[in-house]
Amino acid sequence: MSPAFPPRALLRRGLSFVAPGQPLPADRLAFGVPGLDARLMGGIARAALHEIHAAGTADLPAATGLALGLAWRAAGGRPVLWVRQDALGFETGRLHATGLAELGLDPGRLLLVRARDAAAALQAGAEAARCGALGAVILEPFGSPRLLDLTASRRLALAAEASGAFTLLLRSRSVTGASAARTRWQVTSRRSRVLEANAPGQPAFLLRLLRHRGGIGEGEWHVEWDRDQRAFRPASDPSPLADAPPLPGPVAAFPADGPSARRPPGRRAG
Repeated sequence: MSPAFPPRALLRRGLSFVAPGQPLPADRLAFGVPGLDARLMGGIARAALHEIHAAGTADLPAATGLALGLAWRAAGGRPVLWVRQDALGFETGRLHATGLAELGLDPGRLLLVRARDAAAALQAGAEAARCGALGAVILEPFGSPRLLDLTASRRLALAAEASGAFTLLLRSRSVTGASAARTRWQVTSRRSRVLEANAPGQPAFLLRLLRHRGGIGEGEWHVEWDRDQRAFRPASDPSPLADAPPLPGPVAAFPADGPSARRPPGRRAG
């Protein structure tokens, strides 16, 4: 059992890990946000299972961005394997190589495993977590499958600890039940700061630490993803334009599999 630390002593110990000139512990993964890393005593454990929950369906892209950023930082040049249940492709869309590149990530380092159901996803995720050659593993089941209970999460956690593979459990529309994960996070999308010429700003997130098995209490942080540094950083204040109300009425979306010209021609009136 991890020893209990008084809050002030815990913070002082964390600050010692991120003091100028002091190297970060090799067994921990830093976010790149000084205040957050200090609270976590240098970061989150590398050889462990962690959970990332989207606050709502609309926040799943933000949760996915957090998972990808952490996985790439943990991988250190090694491949990242993503196990994804097929049903998610119909509900939330498929992964897009161009989007990964826009985040500053190399799509060639991502290995995607498509699982037909929750049982196949959990089996593939457990086998991947046992592979020390992988830099990181992301397991994304659909919803809240009954098979993903405390026992299943315990298997994933033990596999990650034995192999050293950084393992993330990405959840959408899920119930926060019992889990052996070392930490549990909730992610909410946040308006980014608009850059010059109305260029889109850095992806922004609101991170909330829901549980930490090391005894660290809950907390919230506003962070951005820096694609050039491949690190998170404290979020800038959004510009006034970012607070503008959304456009009235529905907005047509471009098809995901090709240009709009591919749509069958409709009948012209008049």
